[in-house]
Amino acid sequence: MNREIIEAIKQIEREKGINSETLLVALEDALLAAYRKTPGAVDWARVDIDRETGEMQVNQLVLPEGVELKTLPRPEPEIPEGVDPEEFEPPPPDIDWSAYGPDEIRPVSVTTDNFGRIAAQTAKQVILQRIREAEREMMYEEYVDRVGEVVNGIIQQSDHRYTLVDLGRVEALLPASEQVPGERYDHGARIKAVIVDVRASNKGPQVILSRRSDEIIKRLFELEVPEIADGLVEIRNVARESGWRSKIAVVSHVQGVDPVGACVGPRGSRVRMVVSELRGEKIDIIPFNDEPARYVAKALSPARVREVIVDDEARQATVIVPDDQLSLAIGKEGMNARLAARLTGWRIDIKSESTFASEEEGDEFSDELEGGVQRCMHILQSGRRCPNAVVPGTRHCALPGHDQPQPNPPPPPSADSGDGDSAGTPEADADAQAEAEAEVVVEAVAEAESDAVAEAEAEAVGEAVAEEVAVPVDGVADGEATDE
Repeated sequence: MNREIIEAIKQIEREKGINSETLLVALEDALLAAYRKTPGAVDWARVDIDRETGEMQVNQLVLPEGVELKTLPRPEPEIPEGVDPEEFEPPPPDIDWSAYGPDEIRPVSVTTDNFGRIAAQTAKQVILQRIREAEREMMYEEYVDRVGEVVNGIIQQSDHRYTLVDLGRVEALLPASEQVPGERYDHGARIKAVIVDVRASNKGPQVILSRRSDEIIKRLFELEVPEIADGLVEIRNVARESGWRSKIAVVSHVQGVDPVGACVGPRGSRVRMVVSELRGEKIDIIPFNDEPARYVAKALSPARVREVIVDDEARQATVIVPDDQLSLAIGKEGMNARLAARLTGWRIDIKSESTFASEEEGDEFSDELEGGVQRCMHILQSGRRCPNAVVPGTRHCALPGHDQPQPNPPPPPSADSGDGDSAGTPEADADAQAEAEAEVVVEAVAEAESDAVAEAEAEAVGEAVAEEVAVPVDGVADGEATDE
């Protein structure tokens, strides 16, 4: 019989994955509880089971006179509900057997030949309870390490408070606060969700799922994009309005790998699978950039951005967009701008070109900023001067294209011709305009190269020679016509 018990314990270990030592300790506690139910049981005893043969023996602890009983520390016992505190009897403390040496105790065999019916029923309840506790602890240890992982489940029950999802070995909870507004959770339907928390309870581990977390976007892309799973492409940041739109910033760690193309997939197959799992939620994939201006401009896609003015100290960006792109940049109820701000971490102020021009109209930009820093000399398309500071040692800022030379506009005509009597008359204005145009022509001629001047002189000489030769030729032609 003892050998059969050992074999049964090993079979339970194979089926449920519970360690055999845990089962043997539970069996010893069950037999000890059964022994205490038998008549004439001693106060302090323990049950020892041989791990090889399965032989069981009950031993009594005999303390010498004057020796204090040493017990294991334990928390204050909780009084069950409905029990009078005055009538509640706490369970006896557990003896710390390791605190006694062989010379301090004298075990005496009090092994019984047979247990009664009540003792056997008590042993059964104890061992079943220990097996359930071991299973709960194993499931808790399994799921506590899977926080942040996407799991598949079948919906078992759904109401306005929560949704129960069967994960196979445990039922998970999808609370209403973690559900996507507008989604339906029908009984028997399969669903993917991310584990956000695992709590230990008396009824087993309580697994909390979420469909609104930003982490589900990352995990779904890891399942669909091999480059992300292998670490070649990284999702740097995620901003999400669950059920409506999400924006992700991706960056490649390997040269030659396009992060956006890898996430989109051939003909959009990869991102389409993620969108299908999220039940139609739109996803914008944006390349991450270390330059704040370019990053903010890309984050506002699909809107086209004309210009971005950044303030590094305040982490604020002013974005100028065409008039027809203003509503697209802001988005429905400000969703696009809000997601871009959460994605980049910058405060974004969006203005149309006409609004920005009206605000800046009449403003005079000085040559210096606060603190004596020079302004950029580049003239923007709107006709205003670039407000950014120059790079030390240059006259332009660091934005691409601002260091290119620009044509100088012609100076405006002067209203003063130098003659006080004729000033303000139409003739004086015409003369002043002619003088201004002559000055522009003179400057242009002075900057011409020497070969151009030589060519002009040679052309003038050729014209003079042509005039001298023209008279004899005309005469001969007239003479010949007269003779005829």
